[in-house]
Order: sequence, then C-alpha cells, then structure tokens
Amino acid sequence: MEKSRDDPRGLSRRQMLGAGASTVLGGLALSASGAFAQTGELPAEWDETVDVVVVGTGFAGLAAAYEAAKAGASVALLEKMRTPGGNSIISGGVIAAAGSPLQAERGIEDSPQSLYEDMLRAGLRLNQPELARTVAEKSMETVQWTIDELGVRYAGLVHMGGHSVPRSYGLEAESGSGIIVPQLQKLKELGVEPRMRMLLKRIIRDEDGRVKGVLVHRNFRHPDLESGTPMTIRASRAVVLATGGFGADPAFRALQDPRLGGDLDTTNQPGATAEALREALSIGCILVQPSWIQLGPWASPDERGFGRAPHFVQEVTASYGLWIDTLTGKRFVNENADRKTRADAILAAGNKAIAIADAAGYARATGGDTEDLASMMSAGVVREYASLEAIADAHQIPLEPLLKTIGAFNRDLDAGADRAFGRYLPADIGTVATPPFYVVRLSPKIHHTMGGCAINADAQALDIRSGAPIAGLYAAGEVAGGVHGASRLGSCAYADCLVFGRIAGRNAAAAPRWD
Repeated sequence: MEKSRDDPRGLSRRQMLGAGASTVLGGLALSASGAFAQTGELPAEWDETVDVVVVGTGFAGLAAAYEAAKAGASVALLEKMRTPGGNSIISGGVIAAAGSPLQAERGIEDSPQSLYEDMLRAGLRLNQPELARTVAEKSMETVQWTIDELGVRYAGLVHMGGHSVPRSYGLEAESGSGIIVPQLQKLKELGVEPRMRMLLKRIIRDEDGRVKGVLVHRNFRHPDLESGTPMTIRASRAVVLATGGFGADPAFRALQDPRLGGDLDTTNQPGATAEALREALSIGCILVQPSWIQLGPWASPDERGFGRAPHFVQEVTASYGLWIDTLTGKRFVNENADRKTRADAILAAGNKAIAIADAAGYARATGGDTEDLASMMSAGVVREYASLEAIADAHQIPLEPLLKTIGAFNRDLDAGADRAFGRYLPADIGTVATPPFYVVRLSPKIHHTMGGCAINADAQALDIRSGAPIAGLYAAGEVAGGVHGASRLGSCAYADCLVFGRIAGRNAAAAPRWD
C-alpha cells in the first residue's frame, strides 16, 4: 500500500481519506472503542518476535524481565546506553522496608501503614493512594526477595530523611550495583541478557488500541537520536516501559518547570532523557505530575553528578551533626526532613549552607572508616578544620551566632530532644564538640522526576481518552508517575522500581497473545 510522503508516521492515503473505523486526529487515531491509537499499519514483516519486550535495564526493567522470563515468556531486554543499570546502578544503595527483622532487633516499631503515611506526608498527599500503599505494603517482602532469590547483601539500617524511624536497608556495595549485578546474573542464568545501544523510537499501537511491538534503532550512538539502524520487534504479549526519568534532559525539564532547565547539575546519568516518555504520550498514555522535580539536598557543588557527598551528608551530618546557613550562622531546617523540605530551605537561604560533623559523630556514623574519609578529603568534597572558629573564618560565617547555635544544639542533645526542629535523634548521638570538624558545602541538584505515565496497581499504563488500561503496555519505575506525589522519600525509589517492575513482568507474561 502506498504511503503518503507528507505523513512521517506512515499513514496511507486510503486511511487519511477513508477513515473506516477511526477518525484521524493530529497523528493519532480514535478507535471505535474510544481509545487513542498509534496510526499506521503494522509492519508487513517483523524483524523479531518475542512474548515480552522490556525497555530499560534499571531496577524496574531487570525485575520485569526476570519475572517474565521466570514465568516462561521469551524476553527481549533493551537498553539504549552502552552499559546496563541506568540511574539505578549509580544510586545511593538504600531500600525502604517497613516492619523488618533489623528494626525488630533494634526495638524499632514500624509498619507499612507508617511508611505509607510518611510517603503521603512527603508527597503533599498528591500521591495516588493505591500506588503508594502497594509500595509500602510490599516493601519488606521485596527486600526479603532480594535476599532470598537474588542473594543481595545488606550492611544494616540507615535513617533516611523524612522517614519517621530508621527503616532503610543499606547495601554492602554502598550503591545500586549491589542489586543490579545480582539481577543481571540471575537473568543470564535464565538466558536473558540486555542488548545494548537499542534506542526506542516507536511504541507500535494498532488501531484496535493494543500495543503490539516496538520500533528501535540498534547501534544507537548517544545522544544522536537519529543514529542507528531501524528494527521492529513484535511483542506477542506485552511491552514493559522501564526507561526511567528525565533528570538529565534540560529541555524537557524546562517545559515542566522553567527554573530547572539550562545547565543545572544533576545526579543522573546522561541517558536519563525523555524521548521514551514523549513516545508513550504520543500513543495515548496519560502524563501525570511532570512538574514535580526533586532536588537532592545533600549534593555538593565541589563535585559533578551524584558523587560522594550524599553518603557523608545523609549518614553522618543529618543524623550526628547539623546544617548551618553561612549567612546567619544558624540552623535553618530539620536536617533529616524530607528532601523537598530541605532543598527548599537551602535555596531559601540563598544556596549558602554547609553540613558539619565532629570527629566523634563521624566515628559513630561510620565505625571510623578513615580510608573513605581520606578519599573524600583528597577530592575536596569534605574539608577538615581544627576548630569552629576555623570553620567560621573559612566560610565567612558570623562566629558568635555559630557558637550559640551549636551550644543550643548540644544542650538539646543533653536534654534528649531537638527543641528547635524536632529532629529524630539516634540513641547514640553525642554533642558536636570533638575536633577535628568536617564540613561539606551544600548545593541541591536535580535528582528525581516524580511525573510520568499514569498506571494502576497492576502496572498497566492508562489511556488518555478512556482512562482504561492500554492493552499490551505496562510501565514501572521512574517513567511511571503518581507513586510519590510532590516529593519522593529517600530509599522509596528502590522499593517502587522493584515492586512495580515485578508486577509488570508477571502481568506482561500472563497477558493473552494478540495473534
């Protein structure tokens, strides 16, 4: 059938003029069922056929591929970059688990309901309740699954900002590689390995409203979106979209929030861009909450990207130290509040803030790991000072307010309560008084994008016209929106990605074949 030269999506003249069961609307077709569908014919011949196509190799994509393969489905696992893992592999290495054995050992009372309430509080209650509750209720069983089935190793509990109690499992690897590497190994045992440099160009949605496959460019060269050779893959059962967020896409960020475009630094890897999300929207997915873009409050201007500072700032200074506005010499926020609260407070203070810990606090938080500390100091991320006076001089802080602030904080510690900001205090916290003192300069960076494709609790992508699930399309991880509302709690991304990735993979493998 002849294709119109004027129609880049391959719409034929007969379709344009004849429009039998569908009416053409701006490059989309409205099917008889009322759902938007991608126009254009299916390929006369597909280059490859599998049961399930999974796009993306972070936590969500690998979890989806694993569950689908374990259920007996044939899986094509695609990744646009040269190496697998996405943002997941470079992330901070903590996953939330409510009501865990580690909490019980320490006498910490917790529950999925408490985690759910913390998620809603941080998200300004803009979270889709069903999605947030699913993550909270499945958090502990998901961590147990990583231990029992993947062989993941954890080092202990971490208290992340915005959580009412310590509940996050810290990986021994101290990064997401501690989960990604075991996931890749398990997939290899099932005969599934990621295909690198495979860029998603089109999600092929037929006029009956069902997603039936993808068009990709193999041998893609980032960031040239026109590079590579076209190839079609038929998904007999379903496509799982797990392509992550758009934190490294300044143009798309600026469309959602003009303040966050340009060359603002991000913790994300270079492939965290929006082309897959744009494609999902073009075939009728609902976009929810795209303007809620999270800044990581624990980042430092003294290094690019995620770097080393977040571990030191969160695990040491947020629990055993304090944060100071350098213009006033005073505390300005609960150092262990949720990320949005802290990032907003740093910006309100003119982006002039430092995080301080003393030698005793560092030892309590880390067990005295001098090698890691020396490395951060050598890189210029952590700075050491012999006295508070030296800190004030180096960072141009008014000395008298600084000394009064730290004195008041220490008196609060002796009294057992943070009267200024109500911060949760570890049982082993001590006064900030033992030199040397360690300082990190703070400057928030783009970290997580809360918005994305609307999904239901079965990880099905929802249609913009009908609100019903799009047959044959699932979404999981940061590409999906609604789980976290206005702001994601630290360590909840791991739970979100793994919970909905597993759900998506199982359901994709069980979907009926469209032929």
